[in-house]
Amino acid sequence: MSISHLWSREFLSKRSILWLLSICNILGTVYGYIWYGSQMVDTVSHGYIWQVIFVPDSPTASLFFSLALLLLLYPPKVLGIGLLQQFIEALAVVTSVKYGIWAVAIIFAGQAQGDVLVWQDWMLVASHTAMAVEALIFVRLFHYRWTALAGAIAWTLLNDTVDYTYGVFPWLPGQLYDHLSAVELFTYLLTLLSGFAAWYFMKRTHAKRR
Repeated sequence: MSISHLWSREFLSKRSILWLLSICNILGTVYGYIWYGSQMVDTVSHGYIWQVIFVPDSPTASLFFSLALLLLLYPPKVLGIGLLQQFIEALAVVTSVKYGIWAVAIIFAGQAQGDVLVWQDWMLVASHTAMAVEALIFVRLFHYRWTALAGAIAWTLLNDTVDYTYGVFPWLPGQLYDHLSAVELFTYLLTLLSGFAAWYFMKRTHAKRR
């Protein structure tokens, strides 16, 4: 088996590969929501319950990706579900790329400002890098169109707005709170960059299918 075969559509679409990746992402999603547990409880006690949905950014991205994989394993037969599937796929790509890069960048930005990294930080670097990479690899199996992608970008921008309007963004290394405006700007720009990446890979995928 050649190395190139490991990146082929034929290999990636194998049910065994999709199941393995689904299980890994589901486990990561559960761990992520546990990780955000304290912040979610804090948000409920000090804010409004509706804000909680915007708190666990990375595990929600992983949840979208898990759902997208499960929909590949079990394609929906119900009329109208196809549009929902496209939206989930677009969200999976945009948010996985965005929060995968964001988390790694924030960890190293904190280190540059004097934060001391521990083993959990390196674990997060590895897992979030994998989030971004897997989304760009498996996008070739997805079927979303520009309308679904536009909705996914809009949702992610809304998430950014709620995060920095109500202060429910992921807790940062302490050294970065003096640079919150720069973090906010970086977050918005990264959403647009991730949306562009999702559009670019969507165009490449659709062109190869013709």
